[in-house]
Amino acid sequence: MMETAKLHSPQGLFQRYENNPILTTGNWPYPANSVFNPGAVRFKGKILLLVRVEDLCGMSHFTVATSRDGLTDWRVDETPTMTADPENHPEELWGIEDARVVYLEELGKYAITYTAYSRGGPLVALAFTHDFRRFERCGAILPTENKDASVLPRRVGDRWVLLHRPVPSGSVGTHMWIAYSPDLVHWGQHEIIMEARSGGWWDSNKIGLGPQPIETADGWLVIYHGVRDTASGSIYRVGLALLDLDEPHKVVRRSEQWVLGPTEPYERVGDVGHATFPCGAVADNDSGKLYLYYGVADTSVAVAVASIQDLLDFLKNDK
Repeated sequence: MMETAKLHSPQGLFQRYENNPILTTGNWPYPANSVFNPGAVRFKGKILLLVRVEDLCGMSHFTVATSRDGLTDWRVDETPTMTADPENHPEELWGIEDARVVYLEELGKYAITYTAYSRGGPLVALAFTHDFRRFERCGAILPTENKDASVLPRRVGDRWVLLHRPVPSGSVGTHMWIAYSPDLVHWGQHEIIMEARSGGWWDSNKIGLGPQPIETADGWLVIYHGVRDTASGSIYRVGLALLDLDEPHKVVRRSEQWVLGPTEPYERVGDVGHATFPCGAVADNDSGKLYLYYGVADTSVAVAVASIQDLLDFLKNDK
């Protein structure tokens, strides 16, 4: 079912699951327009997805889906797991979207960074949980307009690290930034670490973090999305980068070629066509495999599997 990736073909690094998409509105126990862009983490011996669900009003919330093998037999919460709370958190007025989930061993809890859609535009919000039933909201941690954020799972030195993607007014292209914090709430020392490339590149319009960064011996493995605008609309593809372990503002390697893009019918046709948009990944330390969970066409959820070592080898050998 899953063949070893061929290093001479970057589009062969990730092997799509043969029964994609793994989650659609047909799996949902209540009415929904679309289910997509899940955060992912290992939780109590299972793969847990915190799935973005767009309701029939057009607003989004999160619902938990779990599976023992990360591919089949998904169990979906009967009701929404985490909904917007605009009465107490006005930044969530028009819903919550695109969670990234990281287990913080030092604190013994999970950090969820997500997009809160406020009256002033989308911004980055933070919540904590121990059990994915009760959520401790910290509110907005970065102002509008900002998306695609995740904390690293441990401090670097004595500070927490956040990758994020602001859209400064009047900017040409949108880029990936880094920030630091002593307490996970107050962030500073913001700087650009990766830019959207100009010209005809596949990631020439904007880039943003995909799933939470994965720590490896060679550095922080970053899977990111890149957007290219064409005459018929935008195309969302996936690329790779490697950040220095001790100085994560330093980009050690960045792929010139995209490694996953919309080629299958379920990736091309939907509410937002031609979109492969990962927000979650789970590393299997025993097998060395990485399970990448991604939204397809803003409509459903798919998964692709790669060897972590193959991804690192590709980055080392790509131009």
